[in-house]
Amino acid sequence: MASTLYIGLMSGTSLDGVDGVLADFSGRGMRTLDAAFTPFPADLRAELMALQAASANELEREALAANALAHCYAECARTLAAAAPGPVRAVAVHGQTIRHRPELGFTRQTNNPALLAELTGIDVIADFRSRDVAAGGQGAPLVPAFHEARFGKRGQVRVVVNIGGIGNISVLHGDGRVHGYDTGPGNVLMDLWIARHRGLPYDQDGAWAATGTVDAPLLDLLLDEPYFRQPPPKSTGRDLFHAGWLDAHLARRPGLDPADVQATLTRLTAVSIARAIQAETAARPAQAVYVCGGGAYNAVLLRDIAAALGGNIPVTSTETLGVAPNRVEALAFAWLGYRFLRRQPGNLPAVTGAAGPRILGALYPA
Repeated sequence: MASTLYIGLMSGTSLDGVDGVLADFSGRGMRTLDAAFTPFPADLRAELMALQAASANELEREALAANALAHCYAECARTLAAAAPGPVRAVAVHGQTIRHRPELGFTRQTNNPALLAELTGIDVIADFRSRDVAAGGQGAPLVPAFHEARFGKRGQVRVVVNIGGIGNISVLHGDGRVHGYDTGPGNVLMDLWIARHRGLPYDQDGAWAATGTVDAPLLDLLLDEPYFRQPPPKSTGRDLFHAGWLDAHLARRPGLDPADVQATLTRLTAVSIARAIQAETAARPAQAVYVCGGGAYNAVLLRDIAAALGGNIPVTSTETLGVAPNRVEALAFAWLGYRFLRRQPGNLPAVTGAAGPRILGALYPA
C-alpha cells in the first residue's frame, strides 16, 4: 500500500526561508504531523532578491541560486522525513518565484528538483504553476482550492486571507463556489521599508507601524494603483510592487517620517484586502475572515483589516480552524502533490482564469 505521508515545502515572496510540513492524507483526512523552518542564508536571500530583475549573467546566477535553494529545501525535508512514522511518498515543493508574467505566458519558480530528489532520496513534485499558465490562467493563486478543501463549510461564507509578501483572498461561498485572487502587497512593502530604515527583516507585531500615523494623501496615491481596479482573475508580485514603485509615490510626498510611512503601508495592505473582500461578498456577507501567512502575526495589520471591514466581521487567524498560519501554504502544496499523484486537478479555473481544470506539477523520481 502506497504511503499517505507527504512533505510540502513553501518559500514565498517574503524570502525569509523554507516553511515545511509533514502531512498525512490517509482515510482520516489531511493531518499535519510536524513542521519545520529552514532560514535562507543572507547571501542566498540577497541573490534571490537580485534575480527579481534583469541583470548581468542572470542565467548562470539563477542556476547556482537554484542549487543552493535545493540544499535548503533538502535540509528542511530531511528534518521532516526523520520525524515521519513511515516512508514519505513525495516532497511537493513550490520553488522560489523570481518572475511572474502570466500576461506574457510564463511564470518562473526557480528550483532544482532533480537535485532535491538526489539529496533526499524521495520523489519530488515541482513546477505547479506553469501548467495553469499554459492553459491561459494566471498560475495564481493556487491555494483557494486547498482552502475550500480544508476550511470550507457548507452554508457558511468564509474568507481566507493569505498574507505573505503578496496578499491573496479565497472566498468560500459555502455552496461549492470559490473565488479568489491576489489583492496586492502583503508584507512586501512593509518589509522593504523597515529593512531600509531600521535594518530589520520585518515589523514584528506591527510595533513600528503602531508608533506612526497614517498619511492619508500618501495612502490615496498608493491606492490609485491601476492593479487594484483591475477585475479578476488577476495575480501580481514583486514585478509590480517593489522599491521603485514605492519610491516613485514617495517622491510626491517628500519629507514624511519613516514611521508614518510604515503605518501607511500597513494600512495600504489592510484596505486593499478589505476592499477585495467587500467586493466579493457584497451579495452575501462573510461570517468570518481567517488570516494565514506571516501577516497573521501582525496585530496592527489584523486590527486595520477589521476596521476597514467596518468592525462587524470577526478577523482571526487560521489557528481557529486548526492550522497554524505559518503552516497553511506548505500544507497546501503537500495537498497539491497528493492531488498530482492521484491524477486530480489542482487549479480552480474560476480563480485563475485557465481554460479548464488541470493536473498541476511535474515528477522527479528519486
